[in-house]
Amino acid sequence: MVTLREITQSKLLDTFIKKGNEHLGAIGYTDHGPKHVALVSSLSRKILQELDYDPRLAELAGIAGYMHDIGNVINRTDHNQSGALIALEILRRIGMQPDEIATVVSAIGNHDEENGHPINAVAAAVILADKSHVHRNRVRNTDVATFDIHDRVNYAVENSRLNIDGPNRMITMDLTIDTDICPVMEYFEIFLSRMLLCRRAADFLNCQFGLLINGVRLL
Repeated sequence: MVTLREITQSKLLDTFIKKGNEHLGAIGYTDHGPKHVALVSSLSRKILQELDYDPRLAELAGIAGYMHDIGNVINRTDHNQSGALIALEILRRIGMQPDEIATVVSAIGNHDEENGHPINAVAAAVILADKSHVHRNRVRNTDVATFDIHDRVNYAVENSRLNIDGPNRMITMDLTIDTDICPVMEYFEIFLSRMLLCRRAADFLNCQFGLLINGVRLL
C-alpha cells in the first residue's frame, strides 16, 4: 500500500508544492508551502485517529492533506480541481488502489470553500485541518502599512489550535487574536464561509464544531 512516508519523499511533489507556493507569493498570497502542507497532513490524519476511524483511512487523510495544494503549481483559480487531477495521475503511476485514489482525489477536489463539500471522512478531515491553519507566520508581506485584509487577519492571529475531543465528538478551533491589529468582525468578514464549511465537515464526522476567539465561544 502507498504510504504517507512514500508520498512525502517524492521529489516531484516537493517541487510542485514549492513552485506552487512561489507562484502564490508572486500574487501576494500567504504561505502555502512545505510547512503548511505538512501541518495539514499531520492534522488531517490526527483528526481521524482521534475519532477512531480505520487507520488506513487516517493514512489516506494524511496523504490527501499533504497533496491538497499541488494545484497551485498551475493556477490559484480552481486549484482544488487541478490538484485533484494531478494527484490522480501521480497516485495511479505509483500503484495506489483505485478506490483509495478516488478517496484522496475527492478530498483534494473538495477542500476549497468556494465549491467544496465534505463528501467523505477524508475530505472532512482535510477541510478542518486546512481551514484551521490561520497564523501570523503565514504572512509573507513584511510591510505592515501595505497589509490587505487577509494579511491583517492572519497576522493578528498569535496562536491557533484545533482541539479534537473524540469521546465527546467535539472539534474546536481555538484562536488568540490581537484585536488591536484586527477586530474579530474582520475575521468573520473573510473567514465566515470557511467556518461554515468547517461546521459541515464536523457534522459529517458526527461531531459538533466550536470556535473560540480569545476565550469567548462564538460558535
